[in-house]
Amino acid sequence: MQEKQKKYRKFLWYALVGTLLSLFILIYGTMKDHIPDEIFVYADEETDWETFFQEPLISYDETVEVSQNGSYQIRCKWLGVLPLKTIKVHTVEKQEVLVSGSPVGIYMETKGVLVIESGEITDREGIRRTPAEHIIQSGDYICEIDGKVLTGKRQLMQLVRENQGEPMELQVIRHQETIKLEMTPVETEDGSYKLGIWVKDDVAGVGTLTYIKEDGSFGALGHGISAASGNDVLALKDGYLYETCITQITPSSIGSPGEISGVIRYGDATRLGEITKNSPVGIFGTMTGTQTLDLQGKTYPIAYKQEIKREDATILFGEEEAVTAYQIVIDQIHYEPKEKNKSFVFHVTDPKLHDTMGGIVQGMSGSPIIQDGKLIGAVTHVFINDPTKGYGIFIEEML
Repeated sequence: MQEKQKKYRKFLWYALVGTLLSLFILIYGTMKDHIPDEIFVYADEETDWETFFQEPLISYDETVEVSQNGSYQIRCKWLGVLPLKTIKVHTVEKQEVLVSGSPVGIYMETKGVLVIESGEITDREGIRRTPAEHIIQSGDYICEIDGKVLTGKRQLMQLVRENQGEPMELQVIRHQETIKLEMTPVETEDGSYKLGIWVKDDVAGVGTLTYIKEDGSFGALGHGISAASGNDVLALKDGYLYETCITQITPSSIGSPGEISGVIRYGDATRLGEITKNSPVGIFGTMTGTQTLDLQGKTYPIAYKQEIKREDATILFGEEEAVTAYQIVIDQIHYEPKEKNKSFVFHVTDPKLHDTMGGIVQGMSGSPIIQDGKLIGAVTHVFINDPTKGYGIFIEEML
């Protein structure tokens, strides 16, 4: 009996030690993730590192490793002993941008013809065929066929039609690597020839303009424009911003994010800017239209991620003629997120946004977020299961 009690006490002791060790590792890992790898600070201001991230158990030791551009390093310790992380600190000048919040029409042409998916087709004998299976993949960009550079999907259809069922050599970009494939079109029941693939060469929609810099460059969306089948951003050939007129707002509900619908006013006179970059943290380019002043809004200083607080903030969005400020609260801040366009989490507290839109809707991506009179970031995603919540991106990632 005593032997059993000893074994039981020993088991409890090991269990307690294991639990405490696991808890310690969890807390240590959480603390480590709470500290960013890299930050920006103002060159003309001193930083109080002890209260920098409002974590009393973290201490900071400033190093003297100063580079030519003024950057240096800070070592962080937990409980004054355990090393957490070394932060690279960049000194920068204060910056202001013109904050918008206005909806804009977005049009973009892909670099090459994008393959959305492949599937079955019925040939002339009524047999189901999959000519593209194990050859071409969703996300591939077809750039050339039989040595001819493709200008778009219409040319692709014409070349397939003229080919009359002979093997075709395709030059394709897959994961940024150029490869060559061979495909043979299949004659269908109606006598036409097809490759059994669905493609697109352009995309259009409504998004929100975040900011315009003094040199006329802009940032919008806070995330990239991707194909419906994946997260990879589309390869950009040409792109433009246009005036848009919001025609309908479908409110969000649990399990169904709402959407902003609008008419894009295509034309030289209504073109606002040129898109030169489509990236995971937004679309960027230069404003060129004469209507630019109507979209600029007010000038705000920017705030870097360490300045953001888990407190009240506002979203700026102009569903009508004027841009409206809606109240939100910042709930979580992820200094080193897995996806840069999911830097922090917020929830909507504004009754009007609740009542009219059900929370965040698709099309609000890029809406500026203001806190303490500074631009801290932009809306990027809505929570499908709770549209009153959303993700935002740090403005420093866009800038």
